[in-house]
Amino acid sequence: MRYLIPIGNKSSQKTGNMVIDIHTHINNYHEDKVVSLNDCINMLSDTMAENSVDYSMILTSYKVNEHRPGVNKVVEAIRDKKNLGVVAGISYLSFKERDLRELSDYLEAGLIKGLKLYPGYEPFYPYDNRLKIIYDLAVEYDVPMMFHSGDTYTPTGRIRFSQPIHIDDVAVDNPDMKIVICHVGNPWIIDCMEVVYKNKNVYADFSGLVLGDFSDKYEKYMKNQLEEMILYAGDPNYLLYGSDWPIATMKSYLKFMKQLDLPEDKKERILWKNSAELFKIDVSKF
Repeated sequence: MRYLIPIGNKSSQKTGNMVIDIHTHINNYHEDKVVSLNDCINMLSDTMAENSVDYSMILTSYKVNEHRPGVNKVVEAIRDKKNLGVVAGISYLSFKERDLRELSDYLEAGLIKGLKLYPGYEPFYPYDNRLKIIYDLAVEYDVPMMFHSGDTYTPTGRIRFSQPIHIDDVAVDNPDMKIVICHVGNPWIIDCMEVVYKNKNVYADFSGLVLGDFSDKYEKYMKNQLEEMILYAGDPNYLLYGSDWPIATMKSYLKFMKQLDLPEDKKERILWKNSAELFKIDVSKF
């Protein structure tokens, strides 16, 4: 069975209008000028307010530079913001023991709510034995392990590493670890739906399916793809709402969500309940 936990004392008072965006970034992707961390966070907060998004998870990058702030800086910057959380990006190529000690401290203090790896952007398979220490950390603190999956934003990515079928090995070898396949493995959505269907510890978000806004034709195509996935894999207790903002716009993503031919209770699960349970987000605090 999937892992279910209480989602706050006010959960019964919340309506289907609530939205948790489980996949956002505050990276400066244009890189033509340096944008401060506070400006990026303010931009995220303003966009959330404009689109009535109640809570967003910020996913930090696998690399740190002036355009991509590290976990420590993001944690400090959002410490007083009850409607923002952090998932810590980890670099396969450069993580050190001291990095894992820092992550352990943040996990112990509840300052990060998950971990993420970026196969495809970095050249490794998710079932690499070197990652066992990271997976053990996710299990110890009972937080989701997220994986980039599918196409890469940059043409220098190596997509043989990011096909969602590789997550099956990880799920089988780590049955106590909660796993999130990001982007439903697009364009390998059929592989993603099988991995999710087969492994009850695997979830998927459908963030980053488009750059900017959906066109009408592409929106219809992706709507059919997600509905087919739900038909195959069953009730969408495994499916998480995420936009990949600022790569995709929140407004277009929420419009796309409304187009899905699903009962309102299932849309509610996707829009916030699944994420609140999986990431232990106390919805009574915002």
